[in-house]
Amino acid sequence: MEVAGLCPVVVSTTPANGSTGVLLNQVISASFNEAMNPETITQVSFIVQGATPVAGIVTYIGTTAYFTPTNSFAPNTTYTARVKTTVKDLKGNALQADYVWTFTTGSSFVDLKSVARFGIVAGQGVSNNAGQSEIHNMDVGVIPGLRASITGFPPAIIVNGAIYASDDLVIPNVAAMLLQAKQDLIDAYLFAEGTVFPTPVNVSGDLGGTTLTPGIYKSTSTLLIQSGDLTLNAQGDSNAVWVFQIASDLTTIGGAGGNIILSGGAQAKNVFWQTGSSATIGDFTSFKGTVLALTSITMNSGATAEGRMLARNGSVVLT
Repeated sequence: MEVAGLCPVVVSTTPANGSTGVLLNQVISASFNEAMNPETITQVSFIVQGATPVAGIVTYIGTTAYFTPTNSFAPNTTYTARVKTTVKDLKGNALQADYVWTFTTGSSFVDLKSVARFGIVAGQGVSNNAGQSEIHNMDVGVIPGLRASITGFPPAIIVNGAIYASDDLVIPNVAAMLLQAKQDLIDAYLFAEGTVFPTPVNVSGDLGGTTLTPGIYKSTSTLLIQSGDLTLNAQGDSNAVWVFQIASDLTTIGGAGGNIILSGGAQAKNVFWQTGSSATIGDFTSFKGTVLALTSITMNSGATAEGRMLARNGSVVLT
C-alpha cells in the first residue's frame, strides 16, 4: 500500500549531484529520510551507468544505500546514478519518482594545482643546516607556520623564486594564496593515496637495482631505495605517470645506489611519492619526483632533487 504524502525521499547523496574530480574507487551512496525495506534495495533498483551499466554491489545500512563498484570508474568520465521507484520504506511506501544525479570522475594522475608553484612546502617550518643549499625556479612556503619558522635562508638561496609565510603583510592576499595551496596539497595527497587506476602493484622492501614501467606501486610499510638505483622507464611515453603509495616512511640511501634514474622519456614532474609518514632523501642521492609526505621530509648532505618536497604537517629539513 502506498500512502500519498508519506512516501520516502532521498535527502543526500555521495558524491553530490554535479560533483567533479570524484575518486575512481568512490563508493556511491543515497541516504533516505527514513528506514527503508532492505529487500527493495538491490542491483536492479539502485544503478550507476556511464556509457554502459557499471557492475557493483549494493548494500543497505541504517538509512543509507551503498553502491560499491566492482572495478574502478574510468577517469574523466560522467556517470549517472539512479534510485528507482521500486525502492520502498517499511510500510510499503515507494519513492514517488526516480531519484537521479550525476558526477564526473577525476584524472588518473595527481593534479597539484596551485601548490605546483612551490619547490618546498611545510606545515611547521623549513630549516637549512646545509650551507648554501639552492632552490631553483620555485617558491618556498610554510603553511600555517610563520616566517620565523623558516631558518637558514641565507646561506641557502632561492633562484627565481620567493619565500612565503602566513604572517606576510607586505604582499596582498598571501594568506589566502597559502591556504589554497595547502588545500590543493591535501587534495593531491589524498588522491595519490587513494587512486586505484590503473590497478596498483604491490611492492615492498628495497627497490634499488630494479626498473619499473609506469603505474601505481603500493607498499604497506616502509620503502627503501638502497642496493642500487631505481630506474623509471617511460617506454617512449613522455606523459607516463608513476604514483608510489607508501604507508610509512620512504628512505633513499646513497653510496652503492639510491638514485632515481629516468629513462625512455620519463619526466620528473610525472613521478609522485605519497608517504604516510616521512621521507628521507639520503646523502648524495639524485632524486626525481614530487614527495607528498604526511609528516616531514629531510634532504641529507649532497642530495639533489628534480621535483618538489611537500610536507603536509611537519617540517622540511635540509641537513
